Amino acid sequence: MRGRPDHAIVAYCLQHDRVIVTQNADDFRRLAIRTEIHPGLMTLPAVDRRDAELLILRAIAFLKEKGDPMDVMVNHVLEVERDGSCKLFALPPIVG
Repeated sequence: MRGRPDHAIVAYCLQHDRVIVTQNADDFRRLAIRTEIHPGLMTLPAVDRRDAELLILRAIAFLKEKGDPMDVMVNHVLEVERDGSCKLFALPPIVG
């Protein structure tokens, strides 16, 4: 979905229960937290496609250690660093 507007990507991912994978974390965080439940957001550093694929595979392995990756990612952000380290944290919806 490269080149599509951020809001269109978020709408697609919400409709089809897909985790958003992006190198543009800030914009997507703002859009994702506007929903009560979202399928998750995985952020990657700015790397080429080959390195991005390797980082995504590392992230999936990290998530599998915690359970079913799709369940683990609900309402969470997974930040993947250039070295393959991962940090998972809740991204709660806006309250009020």
